[in-house]
Amino acid sequence: MTTAKTYNHGVAWEEACGLSQGYSVNGTIYISGQFSHDMQGAFVGEGDFEAQARQTLENLDRVLAGFGVTRSQIAEMEIFLTNPQEHFEKCVVLYKEYVGDHRPAGTLVGVSGLAFPHQLIEIRAVAHTG
Repeated sequence: MTTAKTYNHGVAWEEACGLSQGYSVNGTIYISGQFSHDMQGAFVGEGDFEAQARQTLENLDRVLAGFGVTRSQIAEMEIFLTNPQEHFEKCVVLYKEYVGDHRPAGTLVGVSGLAFPHQLIEIRAVAHTG
C-alpha cells in the first residue's frame, strides 16, 4: 500500500503555485526548491548571499522536521546559484557546516536566474525516512 504525505510552510503562494514543499511516498521525501523567505512569505536577505543561504537551509530544516527526519537523512542535495563564481567558496563552507559529517550526494548548478530577481540561491533535496 502506498502512503503519501505532504508538508507545506503555510505561505500563500504555495496554493497559488500548486505545489507542496515536501512530498513523501514509500519512505522517500522529495523536497521542493527552498529559498530565502520567512514564514509569512516575505523574501529575506536581498543582496546578502550568506543571509539567503542560511534562511534557505533553515527552511529546508523546517521541511525535514515536518516529516520527522533530520539532516542526516538527506540522500541528495542540489544547489542552484545565480553567481557561482562569486559565491562558490562561501556556499561550500555553509554546506559543510550544515551537513557536518554526513555526506549526501550533491550537485551545484550555476543558473542565469531563479524565481525572484534578487534570489541568489535555491536548494532542493531528497531524503529518506528509514
